[in-house]
Amino acid sequence: MRTVDSRSGTPPAEPAHPASPAGPAVRHGVVLFVTCLALGAVVSAMASLNVALPSLARETHASQTQLSWIVDAYSLAFASLLLPAGALGDRFGRRRALVAGLVVFAVGSVLAVFTKEADELIALRGLLGVGAALVMPATLSTITSTFPREQRTKAVSAWTAVAGASAVVGLLTSGLLLQEWSWRSVFLLNVVLAAVAAVGTLVFVPESAEAERPRLDAVGALIAVVGLLALVYSVIEAPTRGWADPLTLGGIGLGVVVLAAFVGWELRREQPLLDPRLFRNRRFSAGSVSVTLQFFVFFGFIFVAMQYLQLVRGDSPLVAAVSVLPLAGALVPATRLTPRLVARVGVRRPWVAGLVLVAVAMTVLSRLGTDSPYWLIVAGLVPLGAGMGLAMTPATTEITDALPRALQNVGSAMNDLSRELGGALGIAVLGSLLGAGYRTHLHLPPGLPPQAADAARSSLAGATGVGGSVADGARHAFVDGIHQTLLAGAGVALLAAVVVALLLRGTRSRSAERGEQVGERADAADGTASPPDGTGSLPDGTGPRPDGTYTDKLQPQPR
Repeated sequence: MRTVDSRSGTPPAEPAHPASPAGPAVRHGVVLFVTCLALGAVVSAMASLNVALPSLARETHASQTQLSWIVDAYSLAFASLLLPAGALGDRFGRRRALVAGLVVFAVGSVLAVFTKEADELIALRGLLGVGAALVMPATLSTITSTFPREQRTKAVSAWTAVAGASAVVGLLTSGLLLQEWSWRSVFLLNVVLAAVAAVGTLVFVPESAEAERPRLDAVGALIAVVGLLALVYSVIEAPTRGWADPLTLGGIGLGVVVLAAFVGWELRREQPLLDPRLFRNRRFSAGSVSVTLQFFVFFGFIFVAMQYLQLVRGDSPLVAAVSVLPLAGALVPATRLTPRLVARVGVRRPWVAGLVLVAVAMTVLSRLGTDSPYWLIVAGLVPLGAGMGLAMTPATTEITDALPRALQNVGSAMNDLSRELGGALGIAVLGSLLGAGYRTHLHLPPGLPPQAADAARSSLAGATGVGGSVADGARHAFVDGIHQTLLAGAGVALLAAVVVALLLRGTRSRSAERGEQVGERADAADGTASPPDGTGSLPDGTGPRPDGTYTDKLQPQPR
């Protein structure tokens, strides 16, 4: 609990960065570069292996299920461990968490270079996910706890640009490497990026941890991991087992029950891992919902697009990766423009407009056919990238601004959890819709041998292997499946726009926001702290006492 100076009646002054030890001036530009390099390494690893799967299948003799898990094991470990990993960074130091995560990520990548078995590769991808869970929240929380408030929005916009574009860059880089070397070169690149980022972190990134170190909520962390593992595992397996399968329904139900128990546990904790009352803050809730649904659509689209470009259009992995570059070309400048738009018109308009643009893009892309011109693809990729750029920065900023400096790693972890959970759900749900649409519209010629028929029904790749009229019919069936899948993605993006618009309705005007920023700068100068919802009130609507203290019950505590 904060104390009050008995002589002045005001809280004692605190340094601008209370968790950072005294030392040389922080080189913010270098810190931003290093943290974004670390971020790019772990984000690109999510998508980079998608273009290497054919090579992996030939060398490791992996089945289709094993290939799916080689990609998904990373996301499963990543999403499940983000919250406790974020709390560890707050408690023991964000730079320590960042370096530790990069070391784990590099070690796992080195071991993957020498593996020859699919099951070993699945386990090692999970190990990479553990490292990524330590890295990703530490990058954002380092920025929010290191940069002064007047520079923070621009820094966060750079972070969101890298977070959004790295998946596309990962696809392109993998395609380039596979032109000359095997899939192992993708993991070697991971090692190089992690090593450079780790050295840069040790040299340039200041440590930021809290002076008071209360006990970590180990029980809450365990409950969260179990609940998320059950939920994400079941959703990932659903396309294989079927959504009506008892194991799928039971696993999803178990995950929901365990996560409900997590909420109940956290509400009773004085120092929770994640205070559920934060979701009473409409901006925090809007940010969490928006990030989840944005990346539900985004990663679901990437999953569909790579198959369309390679199996329907016949592009090579490199050409397929290059084909989606207009997405990144629109996303990066949009994220850089967003802070200026927010300063002019407030946070609500560009945020909602971005989500609407994503819905428009999905609608345009749903019209793709077997012989569609490339300009139609670009006509969908550009608004998709621009929309993601417009919506990501305000969503991420609102999540992190809802928490005090002591909990920035947890806020960052919540942002990353929303992203990873949304991505995993998007791939599973939209992938399932695509598979169902494909099988519904696939009409096989009579007299086809049973083995060939089974291969054609299993996937478009299997039908392509059969060849002839079967492959042609399968390509048309796949495109029919794309229509309903991407229209569903458009609906999800519109839902996100409506939810965000409703949650932000009635928030203060632009002039009020500017006044609040002035007040926050004054607070930073005299040492006062913003309450956890970033709007002048605590999650239950109560405000600070006149003397600057908070009530004991809701006083934000460092991890």
